[in-house]
Amino acid sequence: MQYIYYAVAFLVAVVALLLVVNRPQYVQIDAPIPAAFQGTTFPHDSFEQLLHQWVSDDGRIDYEGWHASSSSVAKLNGYLAAVSSISPTSAPERFAMRSDELAYWLYAYNAYVIKSVLDHWPVASVTDVKAPIEAVKGLGFFYRQRFEFGGKHMSLLYVENTIIRKGYQDARIHFVLSCASESCPVVRPDLPTGAALENFLATAATEFASDPGNISVDHQAREVVLSRIFKWYRSDYEVVFNEYDWALNSAL
Repeated sequence: MQYIYYAVAFLVAVVALLLVVNRPQYVQIDAPIPAAFQGTTFPHDSFEQLLHQWVSDDGRIDYEGWHASSSSVAKLNGYLAAVSSISPTSAPERFAMRSDELAYWLYAYNAYVIKSVLDHWPVASVTDVKAPIEAVKGLGFFYRQRFEFGGKHMSLLYVENTIIRKGYQDARIHFVLSCASESCPVVRPDLPTGAALENFLATAATEFASDPGNISVDHQAREVVLSRIFKWYRSDYEVVFNEYDWALNSAL
């Protein structure tokens, strides 16, 4: 019994040490909110313009060029200053439709990912942004860093899993959220809101599934090879079966 006590005490001490050493790193945006956000909506035009400037046709981002452009860095910071101050939670009146809310979270998430890469440039991977004790791969980038959304600091992990996945329950979001990695969905320059978001999500899902790098058939091994996204978020992709039609397949 005494051994169990010591084992539990040791585990508690380890967890406490991890929490202290890996305490949150709050990222502040030191920029004024652009005049475009003085209205009653939340426009994504400035971020969209940056993506059109720095994202290639195949979805790759010119981080080096973006990092070297002080005006582009400032423009991103301006957009994120608005994200930091305004959100569907802090200012629900700015988001007329539920799809406007979802668009905010998707685009703000991607913008903060890019912001973090630029802040740590040059990096070969987001996993290079490490916590003091990297117990889990990606801990430093996706959990330790806390970004501000409408006055509340949150990790990217929290925004993805708690705000977006649980809040909107649309598996297609995984084909839009980009973690700045080769196996992530490509970054899309156009940022539709409102009813137009539906086609955006549908197109993203179709294109992701059509890419052999994400879904392919290994005929020799007789296996279907899937992106690990389908494993990580397996519960989001529950299979739904159609009723089997036993009617005769007659031509008449």
